[in-house]
Amino acid sequence: MRVLYVEDEKFLAEAVKHNLEKHDMDVDLATDGEEGLNMALNGIYDCIILDIMLPRLSGTDILQRLREKKISTPIIMLSALADVDDKVRGLNLGADDYLAKPFKTAELAARIMALMRRPAEVQDQVLEFLDLKYNITEKELNGVSLTTKEAGIINELMKTPEKIVKKEYLLNKVWGADAYGEDNYIEVYMSRLRTVLKNLKSKTKILTVRGLGYKIVKA
Repeated sequence: MRVLYVEDEKFLAEAVKHNLEKHDMDVDLATDGEEGLNMALNGIYDCIILDIMLPRLSGTDILQRLREKKISTPIIMLSALADVDDKVRGLNLGADDYLAKPFKTAELAARIMALMRRPAEVQDQVLEFLDLKYNITEKELNGVSLTTKEAGIINELMKTPEKIVKKEYLLNKVWGADAYGEDNYIEVYMSRLRTVLKNLKSKTKILTVRGLGYKIVKA
């Protein structure tokens, strides 16, 4: 599980990172709001943890911008502020959980795991990019039914359009424990998906970025 933690208190950030890694989480750190927003927009994360009081850009501003861009990654807000209005504003903007400082890392880890078990909200079940609409629930791309593996791949590509999705990440996400030995077979599914896009006369295409992975872009 990959987590982004945006926190300007470096000692606290390193301590939390160290403890979350004991729970089998890979943690990336950002120490200001602008860096955090850039990493959130360009990386692929299972959960994002945002402190509210950050230099350059507040955690609330980051949250708002991510939700405006239809990025539905679960977000936990952290704050030493006891103001109920502050908490309500964050939740209304699309935060999934809120934890007051100081906190126990074990509780934070438990909340992250709880979010991973929570099914996505109905309004987040459709991903859109240019002329494409992918229905996550029905596994349909512009009305065309996809196989489970095709659906898993297009889901990850359309979460972060125009951004590279690493091949290893796709294998782990889509194939899971069965990923070993499927390294070349993924190309078969990419070929199938490219055929689907061609038949749909889509304005998009899937690019192979040699040595890195794949991305969906404007054709």
